[in-house]
Amino acid sequence: MFISITHPTIRPLGTDAVATPGAPRVEELSARALHARLLANAAARRMRAVERAAAQRAEDADYWKSACPMVVAKAAALRSTHSFPALP
Repeated sequence: MFISITHPTIRPLGTDAVATPGAPRVEELSARALHARLLANAAARRMRAVERAAAQRAEDADYWKSACPMVVAKAAALRSTHSFPALP
């Protein structure tokens, strides 16, 4: 049986677009911003693989390292589908 517990003094702090009614909508990222986020994600995964390898956790390092090419491939596909203007 599900019991709903409500407490009137518990309210979210700050602006959280998911939890706060009336908060501004989260806008969709532009193609360039999504591309940058994907590449940052790949770099973070690669760094986590290096950290795991340094900690002698080879199976964890292999997992994080194997995830990098997939993220880079998504970024490359995004770049090829959208014509990004050249940077100055």
